[in-house]
Amino acid sequence: MRAIGVIPARFRSKRFEGKVLADLCGQPIIQHVYERACKASLLDKVLVATDDQRIRLAVAAFGGEAVMTSPDHPSGTDRIAEAIRGLDVEVVVNIQGDEPLIEPSAIDSVARPLFDDRSIPMATLMRVISDTQDLENPNVVKVVTDKNGFALYFSRSTIPYPRDLVDYPVYGHIGVYAYRKDFLLSFVKLEPSGLEKMERLEQLRALENGFRIKVLKFENYQGLGVDTPEDLERLKNILLGKKGGDRKSEHFDN
Repeated sequence: MRAIGVIPARFRSKRFEGKVLADLCGQPIIQHVYERACKASLLDKVLVATDDQRIRLAVAAFGGEAVMTSPDHPSGTDRIAEAIRGLDVEVVVNIQGDEPLIEPSAIDSVARPLFDDRSIPMATLMRVISDTQDLENPNVVKVVTDKNGFALYFSRSTIPYPRDLVDYPVYGHIGVYAYRKDFLLSFVKLEPSGLEKMERLEQLRALENGFRIKVLKFENYQGLGVDTPEDLERLKNILLGKKGGDRKSEHFDN
């Protein structure tokens, strides 16, 4: 296989236990994510990596494929690494299990650079922040890149800081990742880095260890995550065509 999409899905969640199995307009959230991921043209396969039999059975019930992984993984990235370790695949895409409106084109966008340039170990996405409230929101992670589109830093603070109020775009990170398989297996063996632990952003581990992260612009991203029961209700209203809110947030561990 050239590329596989893996959806890390655990049952336990601090704010909303079992959220990936929550009903969203007649289907569990994980089914919405899985079926939309399957529409990505660059993926040869989509797989759910879970630590709970209830999730595995739910995925099997709608015809999807799931594998059991250790319940002890500290992050979704570690769970994905276990799931793909024995697979013959070149590129692995980390697809968040709580974003039922994930756009297939976003998955293709994050995977494509790794096919175009074999020197790139990892890629992710960003969008221009248009809501001024998001600038100060620590749940909206910001990213700055060099002139070639490689990440310089990710932060929960506003970067770059507008000291002189220069009209310069601030980019928000979109938590979709693509990895080269060999890099992913090496990455999860690295110790969590200092900046990673301070910001609670796992991608900083790659930067602190000298690895490049390609960051692609992806505007008009509408992937809405489900962190709470209230988020689920908001999403139901959106899908049913009613007036609903819009919330954009950074997701890394699932």
